[in-house]
Parts: sequence; C-alpha cells; structure tokens
Amino acid sequence: MLRTIDLRGRTLTLPELLNAVPRAQTARADALVAAAEIVQDVAERGERALREQATRFDHVSGHAIRVPAEHLAEALNGCDRRVRAALEEAIARVRQASAAQVPAGAVTELGDGARVEQRWQPVRRAGVYVPGGKAVYPSSVIMNVVPAQVAGVAQVALASPPQAAFDGRVHPDILAAAALLGIDEVYAMGGAGAVAAFAHGVPTLGLDPVDVVTGPGNNFVAAAKRAVAGIVGVDAEAGATEILIVADDSADPVLVAVDLISQAEHDEQASAVLVTADAGLAGAVRAQVAERVGRTRNGARARAALDGVQSAIVLVDDLDAATAFSNAYAPEHLELHLTDPRPGEFVNAGAIFVGPHSPVSLGDYLAGSNHVLPTGGQARYAAGLSAATFLRPQQVIGYSRDALSTVAAQIVTLADAESLPAHGEAVQARFTG
Repeated sequence: MLRTIDLRGRTLTLPELLNAVPRAQTARADALVAAAEIVQDVAERGERALREQATRFDHVSGHAIRVPAEHLAEALNGCDRRVRAALEEAIARVRQASAAQVPAGAVTELGDGARVEQRWQPVRRAGVYVPGGKAVYPSSVIMNVVPAQVAGVAQVALASPPQAAFDGRVHPDILAAAALLGIDEVYAMGGAGAVAAFAHGVPTLGLDPVDVVTGPGNNFVAAAKRAVAGIVGVDAEAGATEILIVADDSADPVLVAVDLISQAEHDEQASAVLVTADAGLAGAVRAQVAERVGRTRNGARARAALDGVQSAIVLVDDLDAATAFSNAYAPEHLELHLTDPRPGEFVNAGAIFVGPHSPVSLGDYLAGSNHVLPTGGQARYAAGLSAATFLRPQQVIGYSRDALSTVAAQIVTLADAESLPAHGEAVQARFTG
C-alpha cells in the first residue's frame, strides 16, 4: 500500500518531474473512449439512450427522468433536521465567499468621448451535475448552484443519477438541497449521459440545451465534458479526486494518514500522495494508513485507491524539491503540514489547505470555498468552480465622432499594413461626403 517513489539525490527537470508524477493514465484514456460513445448515443437517440444507460449503469428502469415537483417537496419535508441545518450553513458560507468572486464592472476613458466599458454577463442557462454513484453529494448541489445564482444565471437545471435504492428517484438528500436553493428543474440521469443531455438537449423531456455544464464526477464525467466542449462551455474537468500532502518532521502522521484515507474513500481511482523529505514520517504515515484504512466503512474502496499506481509516498531531498514536485503535479487538493508553509510558492493547485486544522474535509463542506476543482494536472492552467465560471467578460465600446477622428489615420495605417483596406475605408467613410 502506498508505493514509494524515491527522488532523493536527483535534480530533475520539469519534464522529468512530470514523468515522475503518479497518474492512472490508462483509466483516463479508457474513460475518454467510453464517454465519447455515450455522448454520441445521447446526441442521436436522446431519451431512449438515457433510459438504456440507466438500466445498464444505475440498474433502474421506468423511472421519471424529469423529477416531479412533489418529489422535491417530499425530500425537503423528510430531510433530517441536522442534515438540513448543515446544508443551510454551507449555503450561507458558500454564498458569502462566492459573492467575492464576482468582478466589478469598470469603465476606461481613453480620451474625451472615447469610452470602453468592461462588464460581466451571466450565461442564460446552466446545467449542473451532482454525482451519486459510490457516494451521494448534496454538498455538490450547493457548490454548483450557489455560484451560478450569485452570478445571476436565470435558469439552473440539475442532474444526478437515479438510485435503485429509492425506486429510480434521485437521492432525497440531493433533492432536499435542490429544494432549499429553489431549483425545480431536476433530472434523474447520471454520468456522461447527463453531460450529453445538457449539451444537446432532450426534447421529449422538455430539456433545452444549456450554455455551461459544471460539476464534479468520475473520470467518465470529466471525459464527457471534454467531448462536449465547444458545443457548450464547461468548467475544468473535475474527475476522480486527488490529494497531495507536503509534510515535514513537524507533521502528525495520524492526521496525514486520515486525510489521505478521507480522499481515497471517494473512488478506487482516487489519488492520494504524500511528499516529504522525512523518511521517518513516511514510514509512520504508511503504518497509520495500514492500521486505519480497514476500520473505516469504505475501507475496501480506499485500500484499492491507495494500492493503485496513482497513489504514492514521494521522498525528496528538501522543501524546495517538494514544492517543485507539487507544482508539477498540480493537485486538486493540496495540504501543507509544514513548520513554514509558504503557500505563495505552491502556485499550481485547485485549493490549498494550510496547517493541521485545515483538512480537505473542511473544504468539501463548510469552509466556504468551492469543492469542484480541476484534476489530472489541470490546476496548472484551470481554476475551480466559482461565480466567474458562469460569467462572460464583455466589452462595450462607445466613441464619439471627434474621438474616432483622433485615431482614424492610425486605423487606416494598420489596415493597409494588414492588407485589409476595407477596414480603413469603413472609418474614412464617416468623415467624407
């Protein structure tokens, strides 16, 4: 369990670091092929394809794909009061943090009568996906819906897999969270098929195509987003979860171990990685993981993830080497268990959790941050889900005749240089005749 990658005594280039990063490449490649086929099937056959996929993957049939309003009301009325209180607290915290993500508009005056306005327009319609396979995630309802609402999205549709244990209904805790947020367009459909349905629409269900698809999931959901990108906007591909912990000799091996296990329990393809220069800590963490993983309810799933090629303990020479490895890995979740954390140096991560009392579990539920984050190294160039995901920057240009006249000659010069004379003629026409 938790194989060792020993990088001590080596000075690695960035390509060499990237090659050393533990990834389950085969699983992702297989998911791309399978997801593309599922997306195409839904695009061509709509509801029939979704029902066949529900039978195949979710083991349900004959269910209501478009969730009736009474299912939402029943779920909210039957929600455990403690669960409801926790959901309401999470909603309040995520709403407050998301409000800070909405950029302010700005107007630039480039001269008398020369004005460029920068504004942010929400998309009209968003489709949010909430997983419900190996685990159920009402928290993901909040993480998707609240930023969309804060951004001003007028229509939010939600999809989550039908549950065999609930006669083909969406899990009641997911429905309760949706009802708390006022979402009444909900579909019992899962995985890559749900992403495809949002992108292409399903007329027989009254499901119109959306403008943006967001939400976490497994590698198949992430691959489906790649398949529909360009048809609709998508957030970063939030596939099987990842945790990378950078720790030194000040770290508590128990806390490191339980945090690795906490993310490994999501899925057999989850990645759990410890990077440290302390071989003693590495050994203590490995022992704690071995002792504790069998005691947790999802221990078999966690053990499979920890045994996988995507999980490891990485030994390095020092903190600088650990930082370089982390930035090459670009983890979804990064925990820093360090005497001197220096989070500003860890530039590639979906979210950074600093110190022993900031576990990833906090971010999953009640930190106020968003838990829909880029995986598979995408944190090098992509951001987590936020209000900005649902906003489009738009420029509004307004020049008076006099303001245009001050740059007219230069426009003509550049248009001629680019062999586009009609561009210059369009400007000149405003000052002749």
